[in-house]
Amino acid sequence: MVLQAYSQALIMLFYAYLGFMFLVWVLLIFSNIVKFYAPRKSREPVPAKGKKLKALVILPCKGADIDMERGIESIKSQDYGNGNYDILAVVDSEDDAALPIIKASGLKYIINDYKCSKCSGKVRAIAAAVSKSRGYDVFVIADSDIYCKRSWLRMLVEPLKDPSIGVSTAFPLFDPVPSSGIWAKVKMLWGFVGDGLMESEITRFAWGGSMAFRSGLLDDEGFRFFKGNVSDDIAITKLVRAKKQKVYYVYKRIVYVPSNDNFSKFVEWSNRQTALTLLGYKKTFLYGMLSYVSNILLLISGIVLAIYYSPYMAVLLLPFFLSLARTYARAEKRGLYIAAIFPIMNFIYIANLLSARRKEGIVWRGSQYRIKP
Repeated sequence: MVLQAYSQALIMLFYAYLGFMFLVWVLLIFSNIVKFYAPRKSREPVPAKGKKLKALVILPCKGADIDMERGIESIKSQDYGNGNYDILAVVDSEDDAALPIIKASGLKYIINDYKCSKCSGKVRAIAAAVSKSRGYDVFVIADSDIYCKRSWLRMLVEPLKDPSIGVSTAFPLFDPVPSSGIWAKVKMLWGFVGDGLMESEITRFAWGGSMAFRSGLLDDEGFRFFKGNVSDDIAITKLVRAKKQKVYYVYKRIVYVPSNDNFSKFVEWSNRQTALTLLGYKKTFLYGMLSYVSNILLLISGIVLAIYYSPYMAVLLLPFFLSLARTYARAEKRGLYIAAIFPIMNFIYIANLLSARRKEGIVWRGSQYRIKP
């Protein structure tokens, strides 16, 4: 009797687990369908009536980045009209390794003399540029390691003619440079989680390497809040949300970050990015762990149950293959390496979340910042 009751309990537990797995399956199928159709909105914004918004592209620089000359040239060659935007680079000193490249490109630059106690070097550079720039409708922030398509500036700025939009952003492809190793490719796939977040208005944020916002966002009150932050994109996103405005996302791929990461560079970068995300959005840890653990359980369950229980249980693998197909579609340099790397990505994300949650500080461009009180 005891053995029979024990057996029945195990059977009930098994069916309860199956029920939970199929609930996860339904949610992931729905999520994949939504994310499949979202990029179909990928059309250029219809230009609003009226004159073009005058834009200042702020380029915070610290050190020389990969193919920096190409990135600067791409920003200089925008189709937004020469008289409609200016570019201002910001460096910390005359000794900065980026300065010879900036001078050779003919860009206007300033030495960052702005003081703030809690902000990062990038926030300080943006604050310096904003405090010395007047007469612009829009500020555009560009990381010094990006390169972009000719339509980049136009597609970022045009949506801001809509008063309901507070900031416009485009997320990059982390582009492995020729002869780069496997970890540059892992970084490319890692970055696709950002695309997924951008495709939902609930989780969308302004990515600091490529964003545009009206200059009025940094009025006296907004500027005080902004300069008290480590992360520029988290600060801008919070300011926009506080004003009940939208974060506009440019679905088209218009910006890239060249990458040649090895293992140690990738781990340091991915843990820092995750730590900054948790700094701004604390619920990300719980949501991320639930999502990544569920994906892993569903994949393992689908394989084990299809082999030992019923071949029909292979249907549990459908969300995995749909996600793999979306990942393959997002990559511009496609190959079998995507299928080889993809199964380990959830484990990497979990490792990042666990590592980032313990961090009290980060190192960013040679400077150390405390990210927990």
